[in-house]
Amino acid sequence: MYRVLIADDEMIERTVLHQTLYENLKDRCEIFQAANGREALEIYEREKIQIAILDIEMPGINGMEAAKKIREKDKNCSIIFLTAFDEFSYARTAITVRALDYLLKPYDEEELMLVLEEAIRLSEERENVSRSHDREPDQKEEGQPGEETEEFGNVRIGKVAELIYKHIQENYMYDISMQDLARKMNYSEAYFCKLFKQCFSKNFTAYLTEYRVKEAKRQLMEPTVNVKDVGKAVGYPDSNYFRRSSESAPGSRQSTRERCGRSRFTSRRSGCAGQAAR
Repeated sequence: MYRVLIADDEMIERTVLHQTLYENLKDRCEIFQAANGREALEIYEREKIQIAILDIEMPGINGMEAAKKIREKDKNCSIIFLTAFDEFSYARTAITVRALDYLLKPYDEEELMLVLEEAIRLSEERENVSRSHDREPDQKEEGQPGEETEEFGNVRIGKVAELIYKHIQENYMYDISMQDLARKMNYSEAYFCKLFKQCFSKNFTAYLTEYRVKEAKRQLMEPTVNVKDVGKAVGYPDSNYFRRSSESAPGSRQSTRERCGRSRFTSRRSGCAGQAAR
């Protein structure tokens, strides 16, 4: 179980947030609560907290000060600020302590859970790396496992992109969907949508369409190929839908139409030549 800390001096807000996390995460996490920054630091030390959700304006040691103290001791703890104050100085400090995110109250539950899911995955990757290093004690590595949150994030994005691309490459000819792929990779649909855009700078449907059209154009280079058969081969059994999809893909309209036109022209010309010969 991952250890999550909620620090907020408002008891009602703290309780509501605790309930939200519990309902969404259930037995994946153990959740601790603190009413101020000093208590948050005590719990962090005692329970070895992996994910800290901090309010900023708290009596005594505030959330920013607590985050700085946590970061001085721990480069891996995922820090998430949850505050009602949209101030540039706070956001700038959040960057310096390498906070995973800076969310404003009232928070959107879906957005908050996306961030929590990200934090959990980072914690999981760090644990996996640590275990692999423990199994190979004599092998020297540059740096320490999980030394930088950004480094882990980049590695994760790269691995996820490879898995997504491999899945599309092997299954683009079938009826695949973002929802199916999200379930296969054990992501929520909302988080996977965000992650996919991080990997490919476009949504799943647009990327899949462009991939299919690219593959169709490659197959259409064969002189004897039939456009309808190519449509089926790349995942479009409906030839009309295939034409519409291919024309809507960036840079594809002219080339697809020209290729279809050449196929029809070649057929007509061959027929005329046959009649002339007879």
